[in-house]
Amino acid sequence: MSALSDQLVTYAILAYLVAMISHAVEYALGNARAVSVKTAAPARELVGAGAGVGGAGGPVEAPAAPASTAPATPAGNRPSRSAARAALAGRIAGWVTALAVVLHLGAVVTRGVAADRMPWGNMYEFVLTVTFIGAAAWLAVLWKQPSLRRLGLFLTLVMVLLLAFAELKLYVQVTPLMPALQSYWFIIHVSTIIFASGIFLLGVVPAAAYLMRAGWEQGRRSFPYTLARRLPAAAGLERLTFALHAFAFPIFTFAVIAGAIWAEAAWGRAWGWDPKETWAFISWVVYAGYLHARATPSVKRNVATWISILGFLTMLMNLFGVNFFFTGLHSYAGVS
Repeated sequence: MSALSDQLVTYAILAYLVAMISHAVEYALGNARAVSVKTAAPARELVGAGAGVGGAGGPVEAPAAPASTAPATPAGNRPSRSAARAALAGRIAGWVTALAVVLHLGAVVTRGVAADRMPWGNMYEFVLTVTFIGAAAWLAVLWKQPSLRRLGLFLTLVMVLLLAFAELKLYVQVTPLMPALQSYWFIIHVSTIIFASGIFLLGVVPAAAYLMRAGWEQGRRSFPYTLARRLPAAAGLERLTFALHAFAFPIFTFAVIAGAIWAEAAWGRAWGWDPKETWAFISWVVYAGYLHARATPSVKRNVATWISILGFLTMLMNLFGVNFFFTGLHSYAGVS
């Protein structure tokens, strides 16, 4: 089962990569517009004096030559074919992403079966599960709002990078759960942290896209704003960013509280300013600040969105930085 899980992770990365390439094709052809050839109504033009019927003076109107009804040239049909190809590439990207998520789920499940426990015992398994939640949530968003499909280019890029990093740098063999983690609070606390982190991971994608798209709509034509010229409107991206964060924040709050209750039961204190506890609190404060800024009319939307991105950076620090650079009671990364 462990070997099968490893293979499924590799296949999932390849599937996400294929989906990313398909999204890139859709993105490259996305500005094509079908050209409809219509027969123009006969135009009327002024004819000079003396040119009228019977030589009467003064200008009169005469029908112009009728517009050509010849079929469009092959060049004229090119935008229509490009649009059709872009739509096909987008549909392929969506289906391949769904396949990647199924493979991803299989990797998580088989890892858990191999370990005979929930597959959240080290940083490799944590990243594997968080990325699955983010990708599965993306499919739900795509099902509800198909017009956001082009965001899939950035989402699949994030999946490829994180999963490849986990497989190359974080991978550890299956081991039993550490004694300190053998508690029913492990399922309650870690599952909610993973779920909230997966939604935050998805939420940072439209947040970054919104900042680029808003700059493009304001007339900025330098990098990276040019990347957003074919994205959905900035207002819709900003609303999606808020909806995802507003959904994840209460779950993250519950996870922090559950962790404090577990710490009281396991270590005799609810809070000890352990590095991971401290950074979890920092993340909670930053995300609360984002929601407050988003609800304050005087705060610009791009300022609030930057706060949400800062929140995600603190989550990355809590996941990678704390495990690699600090030593504490939460040092369960499993890598050196």
